[in-house]
Amino acid sequence: MEKILITLHINDKPCEVMVYPNDTLLEVLRDELDLTGSKESCGEGVCGSCTIQMDGKPVRSCLTLAMEAQGTRIKTVEGLANEEELSDLQQSFIDHGAVQCGFCTPGMLISADALLNENPRPDKKTIRKALAGNICRCTGYAKIIEAVAHTNNPQESCPDCITGSKTGSKPNKIQGE
Repeated sequence: MEKILITLHINDKPCEVMVYPNDTLLEVLRDELDLTGSKESCGEGVCGSCTIQMDGKPVRSCLTLAMEAQGTRIKTVEGLANEEELSDLQQSFIDHGAVQCGFCTPGMLISADALLNENPRPDKKTIRKALAGNICRCTGYAKIIEAVAHTNNPQESCPDCITGSKTGSKPNKIQGE
């Protein structure tokens, strides 16, 4: 089987990459492009650890062939932050203690980002539904749901939301700055 040159648009940047016709998008992201935020856990599309966005919708990259992604806009967890600061959603996850081992976090963030782009102030039922395809074995989900709910709607009654930024505290710099 021969490799084929494809162009992917990842995190607002075009990227040419040689792929085999049976390469999954997850394999290409991690192994060819060194975008290792998306994780492989179940390999069957049920855990959500490999979630990325294609044209703004959450997609399981372990089930998507890389060739299918041509012509779409792909967003990975690496595309959430800008060069200097974490996104408000990422900061809210930190402020609310919504990360533990971190294995599910990229998929949770990408799914939550897609939701917040469609509905900036979702209620908790809507958040639960949007995150239903993401499995977390550490946090019990309550802190994750709070973090998403408070991203665009900080609450005075929440001690994590009343310090510096609109999500709770002084924004963290990337790469230990």
